[in-house]
Amino acid sequence: MRMRYLGRTGLQVSEICLGTMTFGGRHGFQHMGQLTTIEARRLVHLSMDAGVNFFDTADMYSAGQAEEVLGGALAGRRDDAIIATKVRWQMPDGSSGPNDRGLSRHHIVRSVEASLRRLGTDYIDLYQTHGWDGRTPWEETLRALDDLVRAGKVRYVGASNLTSWQLTRALATSERQGLERFASHQIQYSLAAREVEWELLPMAEAEGVGVMVWSPLAGGLLSGHQERGAQPPPGTRRAVGWFEPVDPERTFDTIDVLRKIADERRVSPAQVALRWVLEGRGVTSVVIGARNERQLSDNLAATGWSLAPEERAALDAVSRPPLPYPYWHQDYCDADRVRENDRD
Repeated sequence: MRMRYLGRTGLQVSEICLGTMTFGGRHGFQHMGQLTTIEARRLVHLSMDAGVNFFDTADMYSAGQAEEVLGGALAGRRDDAIIATKVRWQMPDGSSGPNDRGLSRHHIVRSVEASLRRLGTDYIDLYQTHGWDGRTPWEETLRALDDLVRAGKVRYVGASNLTSWQLTRALATSERQGLERFASHQIQYSLAAREVEWELLPMAEAEGVGVMVWSPLAGGLLSGHQERGAQPPPGTRRAVGWFEPVDPERTFDTIDVLRKIADERRVSPAQVALRWVLEGRGVTSVVIGARNERQLSDNLAATGWSLAPEERAALDAVSRPPLPYPYWHQDYCDADRVRENDRD
């Protein structure tokens, strides 16, 4: 298991991060999983034995139960783990007050204290904003996060699901105000969703922001178990309206290539899809989820080999989406001046 530095920081995290959306059972959605503390402990310990030190959760996952289950699973091994959790959304437990959501100082301070209690720890390694709050100024959000770092309750801060201009504004605010800057950005990225290659990945690399990838298998679609033209199997995320690809035909063309490479390699299509993301430029860590030990062991095995150049080229070609404006214009008209970071 390779370790990679998280952005500009000196913190090293494993290239695989175990996600916890399958932990707990309060959310009631079958596709999320219903793992108990005992089941989750087995997955957490299996991951750690394989070299994983990075675990991602959120306060809203299973109405806080995912944090509780993760904290219980890490009992006795907390010092060996890097815990990342998130704040932004309303807890799905019936609370509906006007301040029970967003990135205000009020909500952040209340939420971090609750997360610390549920996790059974006195510090959070990486505290992430879970989304965009267009109402709260970055100055307020980042000052609150900076205070938590100075108080020792949080060690690093990160963001999730921002546009390039939103993340750029946050980093500029941190620099201007002398506040803790986002060390990482957690984004969706897979062979079925490559839009982040246009701005978010180059921007993160230029600014020294670590990239955490969620849904590298497109909600399980890239595991190769679903067939072209068929109804999504019950219990999958596609079946409940999540992770429907923008271009299903291109995605299933990609799955055909995944299966071919997997057969030749004697590995699963899921491993091939994970390997492609793990080798992506600027990617720090890939968040995987698992419902059982078999899934987890298969996903972890993706760290033990590499794609051949011709295999990666085939996957790149079949999954490449059309360029939107102004990228197609720059590609057509400005090719005489390659980007500085593309020079030999």
